[in-house]
Amino acid sequence: MNPIQAGSFLTLHYRLSGPDGADIVNTFDDKPATLSLGIGQLSPAIESRLIGLPEGAHERFELAPGEAFGERNPELLQRVKLSLLRQLGDPDEVYNVGDVVQFPGPDGQGGYAGVVRELGDEALLFDFNHPLAGQPVSFEVQVIGVL
Repeated sequence: MNPIQAGSFLTLHYRLSGPDGADIVNTFDDKPATLSLGIGQLSPAIESRLIGLPEGAHERFELAPGEAFGERNPELLQRVKLSLLRQLGDPDEVYNVGDVVQFPGPDGQGGYAGVVRELGDEALLFDFNHPLAGQPVSFEVQVIGVL
């Protein structure tokens, strides 16, 4: 059997669930995922648990709070002026607490998302932490193929 190594190309089914047990991602009911280890498609903590697993393995891992997606960083709570939001996006957009807003990357390539946590007259408070930062997660995997 071909065990998973750093840089392996994988075909697998996986399920990632949060602390409430609700699925965040679940490929078991659909097509399997294909991904390459080491390029950021999975967190390093999850990738490290996959190393050494053979084709056909079916495992479940519990990751401690903050292990999979880091601890919550209070510096990633930031106020963004409404005037800037209107300049970057739809000037008539109405924002609500819980909305996920996409922001362009500083170099114009890619982007990042923030969740509206608080509304204000001049600015909105955004949380740019990963939604599962500081949370325990469960990861279930069934390895189908390793290249």
